[in-house]
Amino acid sequence: MSNQVKTLVKIKHKDRNRKTVFFRGIIAFPAIIFVATFAQSSFSESESWAAGTAGVVALPTLLALVFRGKYPSYVLTFNHAVVELSTRLAAYVLILNDKYPSIEANSKVAVLFPDVEGGKKLNRVLPLVKWFLAIPHYIVGAIYLVISLVVTVIAWVQTSITGRYPEWAGEIVLGTIAYWNRVQGYMLLLVTDKYPTFRLK
Repeated sequence: MSNQVKTLVKIKHKDRNRKTVFFRGIIAFPAIIFVATFAQSSFSESESWAAGTAGVVALPTLLALVFRGKYPSYVLTFNHAVVELSTRLAAYVLILNDKYPSIEANSKVAVLFPDVEGGKKLNRVLPLVKWFLAIPHYIVGAIYLVISLVVTVIAWVQTSITGRYPEWAGEIVLGTIAYWNRVQGYMLLLVTDKYPTFRLK
């Protein structure tokens, strides 16, 4: 098994529903609102206290790892579900497929976490500095994100007209999603101590 977070998305290149592609932003709005609700902290008025940007439980995880050397299984299950949900939404909004993001897991989109063995495989001190060590990734990731948005606009026009999603666009967009999931897995989800690669794949 990989020691980094792995993202799998089945990209639909042919026979796309041109109407749903053209109105994707409007159609996806309810799903965006639903996912956004997970970003609201249930512990404090400050989102940074208990929830990260993706709505995952971050601070309690850090505290459990540092002081107890454990990764609570219920937190891991929740974080995994939220990341998969966010990835399904990203795949839909960025028009990788026409499958409306379900609130349950499906076979078209999967995010695989490394086996943390309840936290036994993880360093107890490293979580305190991972956010700092990942700074270069924020910069590179922002560049990838801008490129992916430009690529998505081009692919959106082409797919809306022809019903075919370009393969080259899928590689870039999926690579960017996978990249951010790897970075998040390292510095926020804390499911690996392996420093993320800078590659899209």
